Amino acid sequence: MATSSGLVAQRRTVMGSGLVALFAPSVLRAQEDWPRRPIRIIIPYTPGGGTDIVTRLFGEAMRVTLGQPVVIENRPGANGVIGTDLVARAQPDGYTLVSVTAGHVGNKYTIPSIPHDAVKDFTAVSLIANYPLVVTAGMQAPFPDFPGMIAYARASPRAVSYGTTTSTSSYAAAELARLAGLQMTEVPYRGSAPMMTDMMSGALNAGWSSPESAFAQIQSGKTRVIAQTGARRAEALAAVPTVAEMGFPGFEMLGWVGLYGPAGLPPQICNRIYSALTEAVAKPVLHQRLVEMGNFGVIEGPTEFARRTLEDDARLGRAAREGLLVRAG
Repeated sequence: MATSSGLVAQRRTVMGSGLVALFAPSVLRAQEDWPRRPIRIIIPYTPGGGTDIVTRLFGEAMRVTLGQPVVIENRPGANGVIGTDLVARAQPDGYTLVSVTAGHVGNKYTIPSIPHDAVKDFTAVSLIANYPLVVTAGMQAPFPDFPGMIAYARASPRAVSYGTTTSTSSYAAAELARLAGLQMTEVPYRGSAPMMTDMMSGALNAGWSSPESAFAQIQSGKTRVIAQTGARRAEALAAVPTVAEMGFPGFEMLGWVGLYGPAGLPPQICNRIYSALTEAVAKPVLHQRLVEMGNFGVIEGPTEFARRTLEDDARLGRAAREGLLVRAG
């Protein structure tokens, strides 16, 4: 038979459990019921670029699947730092996300006094696009193709000028120069548009960028793609050889676009977003649009994307220590 003190203890245990059931499940219910209002995705770059286009495609697909509006907000500035910092400071409730390129990870190695950490202050949600970088050349460049650029650079140290717009493209170009034993002149730009303009005018010989950034000028006949940096050729660039095919086996540098939330974003919400994205990319129309933009058309979930983030962070940190990244500011 239970004693009176035992009954009191049991009653306290039941009451305690009741309080936990009353309050803790409210947090769980909030996660299970997510989303209950519009979701905001901040793009920390100007409208019209590849990241903007891809994010809006997935945003519309998420709206249909999740049953809530997805509001896309462009907040450009400081190579994406201004927009991403807003998300780093947001509540980790799934209603504020950021869509960024791989340059997000490299910013802390190229921008002085950055106010957040690209790894510690964010939760990886999903990679939504990945693509090879492309090497483009202006029609006035003193070489016709990629082997010609390598030969010209070897014969004339520092004579070849090339543009970069992100830490990823800067590292890729520097790594190629290191492997080939070349001395070339890097010109960092804040965006692909001015870089393309300088290439077309002949002020710049070559440039490293995403396929989407280059396609408009390529189609105009004012620039040409001379190489891509994937381990395999992207479908939209089937006629363009990879750097690995042209004498640098194993060379692979991929760009990507991914979604992050603030640090502490619950796994249940991350998985719900990834599920919606998986459903979206399975649709032939969206998948084909991604491929047409030069993407490989695959996505990654929270675990894989977090691993990729850490790997990129380690690689770019090592590159910075070796002097292979150009610092801004």
